[in-house]
Amino acid sequence: MPWWGTLLGGTLGYMFGGPLGALLGAALGRNFDRGIKLTDEQGAFGTGQQERVQAAFFTTTFSVMGHIAKADGKVTPEEISATESIMGRMQLNALQRKAAIKLFNEGKKDGFPLHDVLQQFRQECMRRRNLVQMFLEIQIATAMADGHLHTSEKRILYTIGEQLGFDHAEIEHLFSFSGGGPSSGGTRRAPLSNAYQILGIEKTASDAEVKKAYRRLMSQHHPDKLIAKGLPEEMIKLATEKTQQIKAAYEQITASRRHQH
Repeated sequence: MPWWGTLLGGTLGYMFGGPLGALLGAALGRNFDRGIKLTDEQGAFGTGQQERVQAAFFTTTFSVMGHIAKADGKVTPEEISATESIMGRMQLNALQRKAAIKLFNEGKKDGFPLHDVLQQFRQECMRRRNLVQMFLEIQIATAMADGHLHTSEKRILYTIGEQLGFDHAEIEHLFSFSGGGPSSGGTRRAPLSNAYQILGIEKTASDAEVKKAYRRLMSQHHPDKLIAKGLPEEMIKLATEKTQQIKAAYEQITASRRHQH
C-alpha cells in the first residue's frame, strides 16, 4: 500500500487539495490545504500522481457510499453491513478502516459537496475510464447489496454516472452487475438472461460477438490493468471478483449454446 504510506508520511498532503483533500484531511485529522498541478501538459503521470489517484479513489469511494446510503433519509443496518463487507474484502488495516468509516460519515452529512467531489475525482482519474467505471460499479453493487434500491438512491446513482461521463444506457447496463457485484462475491449462478445482460449483448448475438464482448469486459476489469491505472491495491479483490463474474457469465452462455447444438 505505497499510497497509504506516502499519505501518512505527509508527502501527499502537499499535492492533494480540493474537496477530496478536505474530506481525507477530516478523516485523518490532517490539514491538506495545499495543492499542485496534477499533470503535465500531456496529461502523463507526474511524480506521485499514481498515489494521488489511489488516494482519490479511496476517498471518493467511501464518502460517496455514505452519501448514497443517506439518500432516502436514513442509513439502514443493511447498508452499513454492505459497506463493512467492502472494507472486509479489502482487508483494510485498522487505520484505513477507521479512515473509511469517517469518510462514510462525512458523506452522510448535510451539504456533502457531491458535484465538487465527483468533479475532482474525474479530474484526478484523467482519461482512465475503466477505473471510473469500476468506482461506479462498486457504488451500484453496494447500494443494491441489501436487495432494496430506493428511488432516491437510484436517482443519485444515475446523477453520479452521468457526471462521470456515462450515458443512460451504459449506466443501465452497469446495474446488471448488481446480482453478483463486488459486495456479493461475484460468482453465484443466475438465469441465462442475466448472463447476457452482464456481457451487455442480446441472446441473438453470434458466437463471435459473445467472445468479443467477453474479451472486452475482461480487459476492462483486469486487476493488473486497473492497479496500473490507479486502483488502490486494497481493492484488487473486488476487481478479481468482477472478472470471475464475467467469466462465469461467458461460460454459462457458451455451455448453453453447446447444449443447443
